[in-house]
Amino acid sequence: MIIHETLRQLGLSDRQTDIYLTLLKQGPGSIRDIAVGAGINRGTTYEELKNLRARSLVSYFPKGKRKFFCAESPDQLVRIAEDKQHSLKLATEVLRQDILPDLNDFKPDSATANVHHYEGDEGIEFVLKDILRSVEKDDEKLYRVYSSRQIRKYLYRPFPNFTRARVQKGISVNVIAIGDGGEDAPLAQRKWISDSEGATAASYVAIYPPKCALISLIHGDYPSAVLLESDAIALVMKISFDTLWQRL
Repeated sequence: MIIHETLRQLGLSDRQTDIYLTLLKQGPGSIRDIAVGAGINRGTTYEELKNLRARSLVSYFPKGKRKFFCAESPDQLVRIAEDKQHSLKLATEVLRQDILPDLNDFKPDSATANVHHYEGDEGIEFVLKDILRSVEKDDEKLYRVYSSRQIRKYLYRPFPNFTRARVQKGISVNVIAIGDGGEDAPLAQRKWISDSEGATAASYVAIYPPKCALISLIHGDYPSAVLLESDAIALVMKISFDTLWQRL
């Protein structure tokens, strides 16, 4: 459910969300009533109610010898989101101004290639987001891609809104497609070359100096990526791509 996905972003577990929703629907209730309504055992319900009280999402009042719990207004969720957004904004500024300069001093000499390996849909999503983050900062706002026909249906599986995000950021892409196919998209130009010599190869290479991302499939549809950061290598790849692009 979208509400569970959204509240996870605020730090609420699915069980906490279930308990909170139960209280909203049923009204004030005892631990037993809440546990039954949420389908969670009483011990866990009690612990999660304490967590929800700490987030000011739940309060209680005595009724006889028992405590009855009730949900606070859903407006509190918006306040939690706003507080989280404010905290992240402050943390981002501290990182940018105070921490990153020191951390960058730890990086190896730029003459040495910096290589990272990623696997699975989560890893590919990270690489795709890195392309957007990096190219967005570049004056040209353009990156270059070699893309084979076999990998296209898997590439954006973890990030189906990638093209929309790219267009919203005003980022262009030149694609040399290996094999037929590929859909037209805004801010994208595409040219084709034959895949007759590598009909089974599934690969994607993105060139966005000083980085190159190389994505391929292993074990059927399991994606793997190498992210290489090197001014020299990225420049050679860019020159090679542009030369071939002009000749197609």
